[in-house]
Amino acid sequence: MNKNQIKTEKRARRHKKIRAKISGTKDMPRFSVFKSNKFIYAQLIDDTAGKTLASFSSFQLKGKGKKTEQSKEVGKGLAKLALEQKIKKVVFDRGGFFYTGRVKALADGAREGGLIF
Repeated sequence: MNKNQIKTEKRARRHKKIRAKISGTKDMPRFSVFKSNKFIYAQLIDDTAGKTLASFSSFQLKGKGKKTEQSKEVGKGLAKLALEQKIKKVVFDRGGFFYTGRVKALADGAREGGLIF
């Protein structure tokens, strides 16, 4: 196995541990995060119904900037969509990624937008 496969496998293992402990409901959905090399994606998921309630990504942002700044804007954008649906509390699912850098910026942006973790 090469280094990238090992890295991906470790992240998947961490995500599996996280998902065993948390799940989202309609009142308190799961705030799911995925990041690629270029973009960051966030969703609000109701696991009981198996539906995505809202989603936002840095792909949708028109402005340019650093990736951490874009991540913060994605958090604010998803928080705005959540508040429109009267969702204030969420369960944070970092997707097996470490809680630093872009993932932390996304969470901070969502908190600034009005979501409670």
